[in-house]
Amino acid sequence: MVSSPLSALSAECARLSSAASALTDDQWKRPTRCEPWNAAELLAHITGTVSRLSWMLEAEPPASATVTAADYYRPDTRFSPEATADRIDEAVAAAEAGGPALAEAFDATWRAAADRCQAEREDRLVTTRYGDAMTLDDFLTTRVVEVAVHGIDLADAVGLPRWTMPETARLIVDLLLDQPDALATLGWDPVAFIAKATGREAMTDAERDRVTSLGITWLTLS
Repeated sequence: MVSSPLSALSAECARLSSAASALTDDQWKRPTRCEPWNAAELLAHITGTVSRLSWMLEAEPPASATVTAADYYRPDTRFSPEATADRIDEAVAAAEAGGPALAEAFDATWRAAADRCQAEREDRLVTTRYGDAMTLDDFLTTRVVEVAVHGIDLADAVGLPRWTMPETARLIVDLLLDQPDALATLGWDPVAFIAKATGREAMTDAERDRVTSLGITWLTLS
C-alpha cells in the first residue's frame, strides 16, 4: 500500500526529529556533502524547506496546477548562483541558534505544517516561492524528497545509519522510476537507489545506463 505524501512526510520528519534531538555538540559541527553547510546548517535548511508549507497555505490557491512533483526539480532560476547563495545564507544565519534549538525548531515546524495540511481539502492547490502552481500533494512529495535526501546527507555526516523510513522510500522510488518492478531488476534496496539516483553515491557507467533504460526521472537537487 502506497502512503500518502503527507503521511510519508510526517513519518520521515518524526524520524529525523528523533535523530536530531540526540546529536552531540561535535556532531552538529561536522561538515556535510552539501557544502558549505555543517550538520546544524543543513538542518536549518531542511527546516526552511518544510516551513514553506505553512505560508503557502495562507495564500490564495492558483486557478489550476501546471507543475508536477517531478517538474518542480527542473534546472532553472531556482538553482541559479543567486538563488543558491540565498539558500546558503539563510541556513547559515538560522544555524546561529545552535543545534539543540534547531532540533526543537524543526520538530515544531514540521508538526505545525502537517497539522495545517491535514486540515486542507484533497484538491487544494498551492503556488511555490518560484511561481509553480501545484497540487498540495505534489508539493508535499517534493518536501518528502527534500527531507529524505538531506536526511541521508545528515546521517552520513554525523556517522549514523541512514534512517529513511520505508513509506518515504517507496514514495520516492515511485516518483523516480517508471516501472514498478525496476528496483528489483536493479538489485538495490530503496535507500541505496535513492542515494545513487540523487548523486549521494557514485554509479558506474554501466549502472547509470541500466537505470536510464528502466525509466528513471533525474531530479535537479540543491
